[in-house]
Amino acid sequence: MSDLRYEQPDGHAEPGDATLGDWRYVHNVIIATHPLSLADVRERARRNHLEVAYRGDVLVGCSTVRPPTDDAPVATVIARVLAAHRGQGCGEDLYARGLDRARRLGAEAIETVVLSSNEDGLRFALRHGFVETERYLLPGDTIPWIDLRLA
Repeated sequence: MSDLRYEQPDGHAEPGDATLGDWRYVHNVIIATHPLSLADVRERARRNHLEVAYRGDVLVGCSTVRPPTDDAPVATVIARVLAAHRGQGCGEDLYARGLDRARRLGAEAIETVVLSSNEDGLRFALRHGFVETERYLLPGDTIPWIDLRLA
């Protein structure tokens, strides 16, 4: 049984919502090439399912589930764990929760996306049955993104 505690940031919360700030912090540490503002995170929380994981009061990681749509019954599940907490089952727990949510939302397929410089994240995805489907650069980027699909 996991000893992690989860909170869901509220996209309609006041600007000082600590959970939104914690989700943003984890994202910006792991995806340093694409830092998000608090307004960006608030907007994401309105259209995606975001969670923040804590061990006690210590911030451990965050996750995103982009829900499937009528046009594409594919959900994207992303789990991010701060480096000091990797290898302790936190990613497993975040991923399992995201996968469960995606399936309850009707996803027929599961994808994830990893910044290619995130070697730990890429190894985690490959170890969990994802296969690479595409590598690409966003405008102005120098580090490729990798799209993967659960086989």
